[in-house]
Amino acid sequence: MVSVVKETAFSVGVAVHELAKTPVSALVFSESLLDYCKTNACGCYNKSWTCPPACGSFEEQQKKILLYKNVLVFTTKHNLEDSFDYDGMTKGRRLHSLLTCEIKKILGDTPVYSAGNCPICESKTGKTACSFPDPCPFPQLMIGSIEAAGIDVTELGKTCKIAYNNGENTVTFFSMLLS
Repeated sequence: MVSVVKETAFSVGVAVHELAKTPVSALVFSESLLDYCKTNACGCYNKSWTCPPACGSFEEQQKKILLYKNVLVFTTKHNLEDSFDYDGMTKGRRLHSLLTCEIKKILGDTPVYSAGNCPICESKTGKTACSFPDPCPFPQLMIGSIEAAGIDVTELGKTCKIAYNNGENTVTFFSMLLS
């Protein structure tokens, strides 16, 4: 899987910043993240197949992930003009999503998770929203939400010894692949 990530990053022109493999048993799950989701802080609650409540309960998400042995985590880091550079953050997310979507296409049935809601509909249709509540048009390409699975990205970084914060005027995005 490491070679798939590196080769795909090269082919799409999006650099992987850090990459680490760890046992799935080392992941830290926190049900409180789903409580945060319920506040609709990101605007995706009940609006995406990969976000609560459509993605399943905390227990269902955890059980699904714990069926696997390892997790490969990778990040991309993007420089910003300043800490308020929303366009730079959006561009960084778009590039990270492009890489993650391409990796998912190659890996097929391998579960892939990324920060936030699934970016597939946006990348395939140009729309900025999931097809929810209509059926998902691309279920085989769906990318789960790390947070909706109850995994705190900050803790994920610590577990994998990957930096969550890469310095002033940068934004870092995480994805994980199960094996």
